[in-house]
Amino acid sequence: MRLSIILPAKNEGENLHVLLAELRARFPEAELIVADDGSTDTTAAVAREHGARVLSAPYSMGNGAAIKRGARAAQGEVLVFLDADGQHPPEAIPKLLAKLEEGYDMVVGARVRGGQANLGRGLANRFYNLLASYVTGHRILDLTSGFRAVRAERFREFLHLLPNGFSYPTTITMAFFRSAYPVAYVPVDFRPRQGSQKSHIRPLRDGLRFLAIIFKIATLYAPLRVFAPIAALFFFTGLGYYGYTYLTQGRFTNMSLLLFSASVIVFLIGLVSEQITALTYARAERE
Repeated sequence: MRLSIILPAKNEGENLHVLLAELRARFPEAELIVADDGSTDTTAAVAREHGARVLSAPYSMGNGAAIKRGARAAQGEVLVFLDADGQHPPEAIPKLLAKLEEGYDMVVGARVRGGQANLGRGLANRFYNLLASYVTGHRILDLTSGFRAVRAERFREFLHLLPNGFSYPTTITMAFFRSAYPVAYVPVDFRPRQGSQKSHIRPLRDGLRFLAIIFKIATLYAPLRVFAPIAALFFFTGLGYYGYTYLTQGRFTNMSLLLFSASVIVFLIGLVSEQITALTYARAERE
């Protein structure tokens, strides 16, 4: 199968000299694509110098937008995504491809312990992994890793869902799991970030965006996993409050009625959403 290696890049000319040379030496037959996200340095020139296909944007649209441009233009049957900052080791790509050959549709390079940029980001990623694992019903080892190999046909099914920012790995991972496309993880020792360019990720802003994406995909693919716990929370809170007011005042209050009503409404919204999702999948299968 033909391989396309896609690198989203913004002002990474300093790192691309070494990274593209290594990729070309290891994968001489692969299609190299650099999705230039409005760089103002030598990113495009360096990429062309190493024989990579350059997809330039006139201004920065975000990491996810660069990924989408690269995926649309790629001609390979298998797509490999890795960052242009040098953190993702090219020598680990054969491990991803070997796992893909076992029948998986996507293989993700998961950071091993100690591979996080800092303690705060490591704890945040662990929380995202646990939350996404609950929503999808599968164990997710690294929700935010951008280092992955995937079958192009499957990946392009979800291009319309991918955000333009840094949360594309979150969206595509959860979409694959909820669509019953098998996903595997391979432990990878990430390298320290290379060069003088700082990370484009804003921890607070992008962290909140990751959470929003998780709930967006959850309500799109598994609505009851979101609505049912909320409905249960309202119900048992109302039940507890009713028990308290009955013992202390001997009556059923309006607040208990409101909580019970909210529980029923939230559950019914989740149930209707689940039916809409089922109808959407049935229509997609017929097409």
